[in-house]
Amino acid sequence: MLCNRIIPCLDIKDGRTVKGTNFTNLKDAGDPVELAVQYAEEGADELVFLDITASEDKRKTVVDLVEKVAAEIDIPFTVGGGIRNLEDIRAVIDAGADKVSLNSIALSKPELVREAAEIFGSQSIVVAIDALREGKQWWVYTHGGKRKTNYQLLDWAVKMETFGAGEILFTSMSHDGAKNGFALDVLGLLNERLSIPLIASGGAGSIEDFQHLFEQKKASAGLAASIFHYKEVSIPQLKLTLEGYGLPIRPYRND
Repeated sequence: MLCNRIIPCLDIKDGRTVKGTNFTNLKDAGDPVELAVQYAEEGADELVFLDITASEDKRKTVVDLVEKVAAEIDIPFTVGGGIRNLEDIRAVIDAGADKVSLNSIALSKPELVREAAEIFGSQSIVVAIDALREGKQWWVYTHGGKRKTNYQLLDWAVKMETFGAGEILFTSMSHDGAKNGFALDVLGLLNERLSIPLIASGGAGSIEDFQHLFEQKKASAGLAASIFHYKEVSIPQLKLTLEGYGLPIRPYRND
C-alpha cells in the first residue's frame, strides 16, 4: 500500500514565505530556505514552493531560490509560479527541483503540459488547480485566484490527466486558510475521476483534518501551510498520530 504524503507548502512573494486566507491578507511567515531545511529535518515527505506573484522579471530570483533549497535538502520538491515555456521548466529542473507546477499557463497553453510531459516525464509535471464553489459548480480560477475561467473543476482535471500531468494539486479557494478541514466532497469526486495522484490543499487546521482525508481516501497527499509555519501542528506530531491510527504514513524517526 502506498504511503500517504505530508507536504508543507511555501507561498513565496519577494523572496519571503507568506500566508493568507482565501488568497488574500498575506502575512510574512519566514525565510523559505530556513523553513525548507526545518521541514525536511522534521520528516516532510515533499515540499511545494509557489511564487504567487511571479512575473518574467522574477524568474532569476526563483531559479536562485531553487538552487539554494536544492543545496540544503534531500527530499523531493516542486516549484511553480511564473513558468511560461519549456525553457522555464528546464531552468527550474536544472536548478534542482524534482517537479514543476503549472497553473495559469496550463489554461492558456494546455499543449505545454503535453510537451513538458513528453520531454521531462509525467512524474515531473504537476498541474495545480485553484477552484471556487459557486452554487453547485466548482469553477477554475487563474492568476492567484483573481481570474475566473470557463472551465469546471472536474472537466479540467481530467483533461490535464489526458495531456500527461503526473499529479493534480487541487486548492479549494473557499477553504484556503480557513482551517475548517479539506473540501472532502469534491476531493472524493476528483479522486474517483482521476487515475493519477491527487494532492489536497486548502483548509487543513488540525491533525483530524488529515486523518479524515486519508481515512476516507479522498487524496494521496495532504498539503498545508500556516499550521506548520506558525507551529500549530508539527510534522513529527502529525505523522506519529496518523501512524498510531493505522494509516499508511512514512514514519517519523528521530534517529
